[in-house]
Amino acid sequence: MNSFRPNVAAILRQPKSGKIFIGERIDYAGSWQFPQGGVDKGEDLIAALRRELYEETGISPHLYELVACRTGYRYRFPKGRLKNGKFCGQEQTYFLCDYHGQDGHFNLMVHTPEFARFRWIDPSEFDLAWVPRFKAKVFIRVLRDFFGIKVQIPE
Repeated sequence: MNSFRPNVAAILRQPKSGKIFIGERIDYAGSWQFPQGGVDKGEDLIAALRRELYEETGISPHLYELVACRTGYRYRFPKGRLKNGKFCGQEQTYFLCDYHGQDGHFNLMVHTPEFARFRWIDPSEFDLAWVPRFKAKVFIRVLRDFFGIKVQIPE
C-alpha cells in the first residue's frame, strides 16, 4: 500500500505589508510556490521547516517567527507516479511565519538551488496558473484557510 510523504511548507509574510514570499522554480519557469519539502526520517515538523527554509532561501530561524500552523493538505502525484518508489502523494503541513529580515538576507544559492528568483505579493495576487493542476486544490484551501481568499481553479 502506498502512502503520503510528510511535507512542510512555509508562507513567509512581511508583518507590516501583509505581503507573502513566493519563489519561481528554477526547473519550471513561470511556476511560483512557497518554500516546501519533505520531512526526513527522525525529523520533527519544526526541524523540517527550519531546514527547508534554510536550504531553499538561506534564511536563519532568528529572522522569522511561527505565527500559525495547519495540517492535512494532501495531493496525489499525477498518472500514478510514486516518489521514492512508495509515496503516491504528499501530506503537507503549512506554517505561516512573520519575516523580520531584509531581502538581502536571502541566498537562493546556499544549497542545491530550487528558486531562480523571488518576490513579495499580496496573497490575493496569487495566481493558480502558477502551480501544477494536481496541486491547485491545496493552494485554494491554503489561501482560504490562512487569508480568507476564495479562488477558483482556472479553466
